[in-house]
Parts: sequence; C-alpha cells; structure tokens
Amino acid sequence: MQHLPLDADGHLYVFAYGSLIWRPGFDHQGAEPALLRGYHRRFCLWSRLYRGTPEVPGLVLGLDRGGACRGVAFRVVASHAAAVLDYLDARENPNGFYVYERRLLPLSLASGRQVRGIAYVADRRHPSYARPCEDSTVAAIARGHGQAGPNREYLLNTAAHLRAMGLPDRRLERLARLVELRAHAQVELPSSVGEAPRAPIHMDDLAGDVARQR
Repeated sequence: MQHLPLDADGHLYVFAYGSLIWRPGFDHQGAEPALLRGYHRRFCLWSRLYRGTPEVPGLVLGLDRGGACRGVAFRVVASHAAAVLDYLDARENPNGFYVYERRLLPLSLASGRQVRGIAYVADRRHPSYARPCEDSTVAAIARGHGQAGPNREYLLNTAAHLRAMGLPDRRLERLARLVELRAHAQVELPSSVGEAPRAPIHMDDLAGDVARQR
C-alpha cells in the first residue's frame, strides 16, 4: 500500500512553482500562495523534446538548493491523493527517468499556517541538470522550441501568473525582458548570431525529458 505524504490536517499539499501554477491538471480543493525555504526557482534543466530539440535545447524550471521560492500550494483531499501523486510522478518524471526528486517539505501558507507538502526538486545528478550563465540562459530560452511550443512562452506564462497573484519573481521578470529583446533582435540578425549554446546530448535525456514543461 502506497504511503501518502499527507499533512497533519489529513490533506495532500502540492507546491507549484512553474507550469503547475497555471496548468495543474489534477483535482484540488483549494489553492493559496505559499513560501518554500531552502530552495529557489531556476532554469536549471535542459529540455530537448518539449521546449527544445537535441540540436537546440531549451531550458525549464527546477527547484535548486538555497534561498527561498514563492509559489502556490494546492490542497488535495486524502481520497484523491494517491491518484494525484501517480499523475504528478508520471508528469514530472516520464518513462521512469528521474529528472526531479519528489520531497516532502515544510511550507508557509499565506494564511499563516505551516503545512508539509510535496515539491519536485531538480536532481543535480541527472545529465539534464545545468547552471548556465544569464546570457546563455536567455539565448537558450529565446531560441528553444519543442513539441509543447516555444520555450519563451513557458517563461512568459510563469512570470505572468506569478505577477497576477502578487508574487512577482524579479529574476524571471528580468529574464523575460531580456528574452523578448533577444527574440526581437534575432529577426534582423543572421542565423549564426545569438544561437543557443549546445549542451552535451545524452540519449537517455530524450526519453526522460521534463514532461511538465511549465
């Protein structure tokens, strides 16, 4: 029988910091802003399928060590918890390739309550993990385009929804401005200018690409 990581109040809490904010894909009883300490939101995972290609990889968000992250805590009733966990595990780590680690972590809710909820943290041991500089990040996002659409839309959607909830992320806002400038500039630049950096390609990454593609 699956052990359910429920809070003491009997609910499952899911911490969303990227595409889960605006595309959760599961039934929930409620949602509210939440703060997670000890991790920050960062474009730290190469995407070679949904937001990029093997030749021109994109980047997607992960929780990386250090700092803090503001996002959304979704509250799920216990009777739906197992199904929601199965859905999220498959979405975050498709085909059993563990790009993210599911962890049970303390969350501070906007209401003042402290709960324990699950969050998907980037696995630093995975070949898709990366910490590119700002310019390389901007170039990759500006040019990335995969099965789920432009990498730029993923960034802009996340930044816009955080802003709408009163939780603007200054780093994402800066990246969004730089990416828009880069994208507009590329219209007039030769194709050899502003190309995204080529990340090392691993065949297992193609199968284990990040499915949530926030």
